[in-house]
Amino acid sequence: MKKTLLAALCGGLLLISQSSMAKNLVIGAPMVSFADKWQTYVQDAIRKFDEEHDDVEIKLSDANADPSRLLNDVETFIDQGVDALLVVPTDPNIVKVIGRKAKKAGVPLIIVNRKPNDEDMKYVTSYVGSDEVEGGKIQANYIVNSLNGKQGNTLILLGPLGLDAVTKRTEGNKNIFKDHKNITVVTEQEGKWDRAKGIEIAENVLAAKKEINVVVSNNDEMAIGAILASRKLGLKDEDLIIVGLDATPDALEYLGQGLDATVFQSAQGQGYTGAEMAYLAAKGQKVPEVKWVPFELVTPENKEEYQAKYK
Repeated sequence: MKKTLLAALCGGLLLISQSSMAKNLVIGAPMVSFADKWQTYVQDAIRKFDEEHDDVEIKLSDANADPSRLLNDVETFIDQGVDALLVVPTDPNIVKVIGRKAKKAGVPLIIVNRKPNDEDMKYVTSYVGSDEVEGGKIQANYIVNSLNGKQGNTLILLGPLGLDAVTKRTEGNKNIFKDHKNITVVTEQEGKWDRAKGIEIAENVLAAKKEINVVVSNNDEMAIGAILASRKLGLKDEDLIIVGLDATPDALEYLGQGLDATVFQSAQGQGYTGAEMAYLAAKGQKVPEVKWVPFELVTPENKEEYQAKYK
């Protein structure tokens, strides 16, 4: 953050010009959406890093989930001569276009949360996120342990098809389930991360397929939808194992009241670490190509620990 320093010295005032200070860095941070609740925690963590470091200014912009707007924000920041780009992309496919522009301009590119396609990683200085397969495995292992050998007929609620997080989380689920003959995936339905869509799907599926006793959801919002649908159908909490992912504040409120478990994906950790990688890259330091932020299982027993993270 550019400041002119005034220092008192020997009873007088000494003006230290900006040119005598270490270079002030500017990072352009096009964000996918300011309206997405989970993404706001990423953004708050980026702002926190900014506040804690006087030699950098991080400028956030809102693409409102529009790929063309995100691309325009990237181009604007490059034209402004930023020292690094910190981007949460609208989808993995846009990274190649962004990466080419950043590379041509010689600007380090840090991607956060939504993993680029493997073939496009060559355009990226560093990717910061959580290993989505591992998140799915944590969900599935909880379900295996909860069933304890009993039959598990499963509905998988999917986020938007084609997203890396959706593909990998579901892959993690199935990698565990395939080794347990008592668990059957009855159906998979696309709920697009949405609570209302989760209600609609779960209500229809649970009414038609009464054997289903497990719901594993790619995110918490759809899992909450499944809880609300089960209540509408008069099902008891003990009739269903419902597991989400993200450990949002809303989901933590449902833990032990319909939601059996969720998995903490640290929005704060991803945002802060992403800002740190962009800061180091802007200073010309080497950063890892991939920086993982671990997932963590959250159950009713430890939910207070995670609720404290949002205070």
